[in-house]
Amino acid sequence: MKNRHSARTHRQLVPTDTRSAGSSGAFALQVITEGSAQCAGPSFPGGGGAVPLWIKRRVLLLNVTYEPLTALPARRAVVLMTCGKADTVHEDPQAPVVHSEQWSVQVPSVIRLRNYVRVPYRARIPMTRAALMHRDRFRCGYCGVKAETVDHVVPRSRGGEHSWENCVACCGPCNHRKADKMLSELGWTLRTALVPPSGPHWRLLASNRDLHPSWMPYLGEGAA
Repeated sequence: MKNRHSARTHRQLVPTDTRSAGSSGAFALQVITEGSAQCAGPSFPGGGGAVPLWIKRRVLLLNVTYEPLTALPARRAVVLMTCGKADTVHEDPQAPVVHSEQWSVQVPSVIRLRNYVRVPYRARIPMTRAALMHRDRFRCGYCGVKAETVDHVVPRSRGGEHSWENCVACCGPCNHRKADKMLSELGWTLRTALVPPSGPHWRLLASNRDLHPSWMPYLGEGAA
């Protein structure tokens, strides 16, 4: 019961953009400008003008056990680190440096929580275009060339479901040739069996098509 309460409390304490610097122990952060477009922009938080490009970066968040949890906005990741709730695992040499009155850090690519967060177990991974492409390694399930779209093996017009077991990554030419036909009508076969993926990292893959190279060791074979 104690552990459950700790995990819940930790989630509630994750800083938000609206939390004041005085109440969280964090200082107002600024980007150290070095003349590049990526570092240009207003002070953080607040200020007018264009939003700096580094804000759009995503940072992989790991549990204390190194289990991947989610991809955070860079701003949220920096605030977690400022408040002493996470540490850098991998730095990004291409990222700018942000600093407060008493603290500075280069925007990382991977961070790790200092305290364990319990993640509710959910058996089935939601099927998204990004996750399907990762499962099929961005290759057409029929011919093996680079995939561009998603195809329903049994066409929806003929009762096929939108599911892991009936969807496959597909190139444009194969998708056009197949149209609403069954594989048996074309004499085609699938290159691999269509099965739903499993593992905690697949929830992250389901919502992120573009992955930073430093994330790969934590995301398993599906990210390769």
